[in-house]
This record gives sequence, C-alpha cells and structure tokens, in this order.
Amino acid sequence: QVQLVESGGGLVQTGGSLRLSCAASGLTFGTSGMGWFRQAPGKERDFVAAISWTGRITYKDSVKGRFTISRDNAKNTVYLQMNSLKPEDTAVYYCAVDLRPGSYSSVPRDYDYWGQGTQVTVSS
Repeated sequence: QVQLVESGGGLVQTGGSLRLSCAASGLTFGTSGMGWFRQAPGKERDFVAAISWTGRITYKDSVKGRFTISRDNAKNTVYLQMNSLKPEDTAVYYCAVDLRPGSYSSVPRDYDYWGQGTQVTVSS
C-alpha cells in the first residue's frame, strides 16, 4: 500500500521560510518521479515543482529562485525548501508520486498517488 505523508507546513510571515517533507512508503521510491503541487481555496490544484529519480528538476515559473525541490532516496523522502515566501504562496501543499521511471511531470493527471496535504499560510 502506497503512502505519502507530508509534514512541515505552518504559518509564516512574508519573507519567511518553510521546509516541507514527504515520506513515501510502499513503492519503489528510487525510480519514481516526485512532485509538489498546491491548491488555494477556490482554485484548481497547481504544479509547483517536480524531480525525477535521476535528479532532473522543473519548477513553476513563479517559484523559481525561491523554492528548491530535493530528494533523499535512502530515506524515501522528497523535500521542498521554500524561501522568501509571499501571501500568494498560501495553499495546501501536496506531494505526489509518478511511477513512470524518468518522469518529472508538471501535469497532475500523470501522478499515481497523492499525500493528504499540509497547510502553508503566509501572512502579510
């Protein structure tokens, strides 16, 4: 049974930082693509960042230079370091796994499993 458990969300002021973690189990993490998405109230789920098993990375334009995605295959964990946070970054953040080897897609429907989400709130 695949499980993805996010942690690290919270309330932070504008300009602050948070580090999200997503621990995966029940899958071959080392060859899977991992992604972070977010969903603000009343909006669709939106791509944030993705990383392939080889470390290839892609970001949403608005987070480039502020967010960093990384993974530790030994710990079956993917991270999202978020710096210089803005109120518009406020959302529920989800991690997801794409079981296709080599993938690092920005398309939500490409992902096979999702975590339960963690709330990130940035106050102005």
